[in-house]
Amino acid sequence: MPDTFLAPIRLWILVVVPVLVAAYGWQQRRRQLRAVRFSAVPRLGGLAVRRPGWRRHVVAAGLVLALVPLIVAFARPAAIVPVPKERATVVLAVDVSLSMNATDVSPTRLAAAQQAAETFLNEVPPKMNVGVVSFAQGANLLVPPTTDRTPAIRSIQTLQLAPFTAIGEAIYVSIDALQKAPRDPGDPEALPPSAVILLSDGSSTAGRDQNLAAEQAGELGIPVHTVAFGTVGSTLEVDGVITDVSVEREALEEIAELSGGRAYQADSVDSLEEVYSDIGSDVGYEDEETEISARWAGMGLMLLLLTSIGSVTWFGRLP
Repeated sequence: MPDTFLAPIRLWILVVVPVLVAAYGWQQRRRQLRAVRFSAVPRLGGLAVRRPGWRRHVVAAGLVLALVPLIVAFARPAAIVPVPKERATVVLAVDVSLSMNATDVSPTRLAAAQQAAETFLNEVPPKMNVGVVSFAQGANLLVPPTTDRTPAIRSIQTLQLAPFTAIGEAIYVSIDALQKAPRDPGDPEALPPSAVILLSDGSSTAGRDQNLAAEQAGELGIPVHTVAFGTVGSTLEVDGVITDVSVEREALEEIAELSGGRAYQADSVDSLEEVYSDIGSDVGYEDEETEISARWAGMGLMLLLLTSIGSVTWFGRLP
């Protein structure tokens, strides 16, 4: 069924269908009464011979049914379909702090994040610009937003662990990269649809305040979608010391809220890939009304054709 109609007022014509059905039923009733009176006359009763019967009703039903899709087509039905955004730009910001070496996600948090990020890069629309930022004690723009997936994938594959976590710096660097990203030649002043996808397992331990960075992103219309990656209660041995590296979801949820983004949770490669797919659909596509009148008109014409073939076959004439 259509999701909407571009000329819905025309659907009132559908009232013709039940009117025609009622009129046909009334006509058939009158025909039966005449046949009864006709057969009651002794000399003429033998002339009341066989009628076309059910075949006549099939042809009539086919004609009426064909009207329905034709009227629907006249009302200009439309479907809501996702279409790629021509100039959408996304920055993948990946946490490479030492806690990302935890093995609560197999084989490690970082390795799983790399695998999911590659899947994401291979599935987003080809015209989407994607950049890559890594962050630990500071944040580095590894690949500026581009439609070329090769350098982005290569940068993801070569990520290296480092101490500390500077989420605020990652957001600021991502904002700067998005503002310098390729723009629509027809409207070079407008920032194209942009977003940051920030994957981390905790809150900042270095750099500028992450919440202030999130607020600035929100003011610029750049949502930061956060992915809390890991599990609660996990530990990691660092320099001979067992350290709690539980994922800190609340901090990441606040970043998403302040920037107008969404907060996600993932504790496995599969769930992370699902998150990336969901975010990719959100930032890479937009819903658009597509008229499907031809589809409905085709159904109506097909019914008319089949009805006509039946009428010619059974009665030797068009209905």
